[in-house]
Amino acid sequence: MSERSDWRLYLPEPIRTLPADLAAVVAMVVLTLLATLTPGLDQTPLRVVVGLPFVLFVPGYALIAALFPERGPAPHEGDDTDETLGSLDDDAGIDGIERVALSFGTSIAVVPLLGLVLNFTPWGIRLVPILVAVSGFTLVGVAAAASRRNALPEDERFIVPYDDWLAAGKSELFEPATRTDAMLNVVLAVSVVLAMGSVGYAVAVPKDGESFSELYLLTENDDGELVADGYPEELVRGEPASLVVGVGNQEHQQVNYTTVVLLQRVEVQNNSTTVLEQDRLRTFSPTLAHNETWHQQHQIRPTMTGERLRLTYLLYKGAPPASPSAENAYREVHLWVTVRDDSTATA
Repeated sequence: MSERSDWRLYLPEPIRTLPADLAAVVAMVVLTLLATLTPGLDQTPLRVVVGLPFVLFVPGYALIAALFPERGPAPHEGDDTDETLGSLDDDAGIDGIERVALSFGTSIAVVPLLGLVLNFTPWGIRLVPILVAVSGFTLVGVAAAASRRNALPEDERFIVPYDDWLAAGKSELFEPATRTDAMLNVVLAVSVVLAMGSVGYAVAVPKDGESFSELYLLTENDDGELVADGYPEELVRGEPASLVVGVGNQEHQQVNYTTVVLLQRVEVQNNSTTVLEQDRLRTFSPTLAHNETWHQQHQIRPTMTGERLRLTYLLYKGAPPASPSAENAYREVHLWVTVRDDSTATA
């Protein structure tokens, strides 16, 4: 054994004897988990580059490798078609093209089924459960494939002919038979470079989608979870009531927001709303990066009494105007509340 390969002796035997294609599958699983779960990397194009084959090809390849551990039918020489067909072993494995096609097909079938199963579990269809399920399925398939291959005689095991592919590619590219072949090789190489450059640019510089900001109100239930339910309907003047205001930035840039909380007495006539009186209760000024969400639990203390008062939250980009209103706000949400005086509420 050469000095360059001595380091493999320090690896556990199951890893040291793992076939190269199955080792590549394990490496893809590890790389996908790192690119998806590591802070900083999870927002880079690497997540898309490794995530697509992880979902569309890797789990299916592991399953097909476990189902078909034997090598496919070998090519036959000669022009006698009948003799060639008659010499094929009916129990031989699948060839390389069939293996790749079935890998894509089974991946497209397996991943949605795993998602369907997760939908009926407490974890649900979320990023981490999906990653764990697909990774676990793939690694189990790799273990089964390695075990079944090792049980076969060495000359019957499936192997990926990397050396043959490299030798054939080198011969075609650098030792063309004719000048025409040489020109076609150059055109092919340029086309591959342009195609890879186009795909890389599309992944690295994705087109910005729609730009918008979110403004919403939540409450906290008995379990401490934030829900869009259980909003207060009756309040007492001067006594605190708890709410949670949320802002989401999908503007593709950092934004300095201002949220203004108003309690308004309004008059509604003929689909027209007129503000008769208003008090400014709270002001928040969060700064959010793109794709960042901000929640702020706070208390409001009503300063006026009356029925069907409008508790209004106004969102602005930057500083608000001198007279904030629903008409000049970027986003607006409100609750209709009844505020009673302390003596009235206890009567």
